[in-house]
Amino acid sequence: MRPAPTFLASLDDAIEALLTRVSGPLHVGAPLGLGKPHRLLNALYARIAGDPSRPLHLYTALSLDPPDPGEGLQARFLGPFVRRHFGADFPRLAYVEALRRDALPPHVEVEEFYLQSGAMLRSSAAQRRYASLNYTHVARALADRGLNAIVQKVARSPDDAAAPTQLSLSCNTDLTLDTVDAVLARGLPRPLLIAEVDPQLPWLGGSAAVPVEWFDVVVTPPGPYPLLFGIPREPVGDVDYAIGFHASTLVRDGGTLQIGIGALADALCHALALRHTDNAAYRRVLHSLHSPRAADPALAPFSAGLYGCSEMINEGFRRLVQVGVLRRKVVDDLALMRRLADGSADDDDRGRLERDGEFLHGAFYLGSPELYAWLRELPPALARAIGMKRVSEVNDLDGDDEALKRLQRRGACFFNTCMLATALGAATSDGLDSGRVVSGVGGQYNFVAMAHALQDARSILMLRATRRGGGRTTSNIVWNYGHTTIPRHLRDVYVSEYGLADLRGRADEDCVVAMTAIADARFHDELLATAVESGKLRASFRPPARWAECTPERLRERLAPHRAAGVLPDYPLGCDFTEVEARLARALAWLKEHGDAKLRLLLRASRAGLSEDREALQRMQLDRPSGAGEWLQARLLTLALRMTASE
Repeated sequence: MRPAPTFLASLDDAIEALLTRVSGPLHVGAPLGLGKPHRLLNALYARIAGDPSRPLHLYTALSLDPPDPGEGLQARFLGPFVRRHFGADFPRLAYVEALRRDALPPHVEVEEFYLQSGAMLRSSAAQRRYASLNYTHVARALADRGLNAIVQKVARSPDDAAAPTQLSLSCNTDLTLDTVDAVLARGLPRPLLIAEVDPQLPWLGGSAAVPVEWFDVVVTPPGPYPLLFGIPREPVGDVDYAIGFHASTLVRDGGTLQIGIGALADALCHALALRHTDNAAYRRVLHSLHSPRAADPALAPFSAGLYGCSEMINEGFRRLVQVGVLRRKVVDDLALMRRLADGSADDDDRGRLERDGEFLHGAFYLGSPELYAWLRELPPALARAIGMKRVSEVNDLDGDDEALKRLQRRGACFFNTCMLATALGAATSDGLDSGRVVSGVGGQYNFVAMAHALQDARSILMLRATRRGGGRTTSNIVWNYGHTTIPRHLRDVYVSEYGLADLRGRADEDCVVAMTAIADARFHDELLATAVESGKLRASFRPPARWAECTPERLRERLAPHRAAGVLPDYPLGCDFTEVEARLARALAWLKEHGDAKLRLLLRASRAGLSEDREALQRMQLDRPSGAGEWLQARLLTLALRMTASE
């Protein structure tokens, strides 16, 4: 039995304990996302930055940082929102600010395997020290690097009013347990484990709970406690909804679901919830999208329900639990799962499944303040049905329990997003052809490979058909690209706003046709001509007439009635903006979209009076503009508010 940990009430004392108990260079691991103890890490950085005698190597991922309000209209909008949503006292990570400026001290090194999307494209230090790793390989890599300390934010049980007997890894069961095991398997000393207790972090029991003595040091710094980092929920547009509804037709009742984060995942979850709660409305949307499965009887409301098995628990899973879609339970008992699969289970088996089973497994959670409140207030029976697991258990089939995982993950659909896809089926999800990293591979490859390893699973990569930048629209479905995340030999299903492309096991020519069919019509000729020139498509091929319908204008027309009826709301999973801010967000998005025509926009704005939406102008402090700059900002905003008033 391990000795009791040292309990501290000061961050400085915790840093002193770390420096005293670990000699030489510090090789410190910190969880990705929410479980990163910002205040403790800032105290460590402040102590080490001026002391070259103690080199620091920090290994982590997804270092969350509130957005920079910027300047102009964006600053007027984001400034107050950032202060309200994240809290005026949110502790920004000092090493992140230094990384952005390439200003880390020479004896401090930060290595991340997943970056906040796009945040470090211009940081040479972050790009040079990025580690391209599958999520499931991170623990092994940390052991190779000689990790000697781990710092992690934890939750304390509300039932432990006095001395705690357990602590919860809560939001990050993903890597800590695997990493400690990997270090010990190398024959290396056990890392020093320091827990920072955060009273705001939801307590999750089960496999997320560890004995308090599992940690060496437990620090509970005094309040006030900063807000938990909340990911602002994005608006869901027509393109996102079309992708989400097309993708939802692949999900089978009684199957398994994995999803990512962002507007595409939100749209997918809204579609699945609508399929269950208002099936007629769901099918009307599919009919408008010309989905060939609009009348499929298999797309009825869920009877058996779904089992969620995803590295990340987010808003979408919360909604699917709330509406009763996520409810197919599994147990970690191979014999029982076999009896359930072959139909020989008896009443006792079914009773145990209902009592002990879980319908959602995740390795970490991250989302809005509403998600955290939901997790914090879960009724006991519901809390028992959610299991936080190691990433090796969620993202992989390997191990002694492979047979069990295969039984649990029947009918699996693994949904992820990508930035680009080639006509031959390769995907680009994490980086640019220059070598610069946008985010990281994370667990995407894990789930793609697992989909091919499971008998009845599918990997579905969702992407928008086009993107806009530099004043022009370009296709996200291309002939070739200089960086690949998912190789074409693992091609499976792609989904754009124009439909599905099922590539599994198909010949190159068939893949070219299927991918071009879900590309924007403006880029069909170029893709097909390149395919013919490259010997991948017969010269006699002629695209069907229906392909000409693959345009943003036709998509907008098809979905407009459902928008007007409230079936496709801007924020289907909840909104972090006030009503006024939601109007402003639409207006500012319109200005950004039309920003390439600056001169024409300025001329139109100069002729506009002040908006009738006085609340919006007041929120932006432009109801009484002073000076030429504010005068022009007020009129630009007025123009955008009028152009988006009917949306």
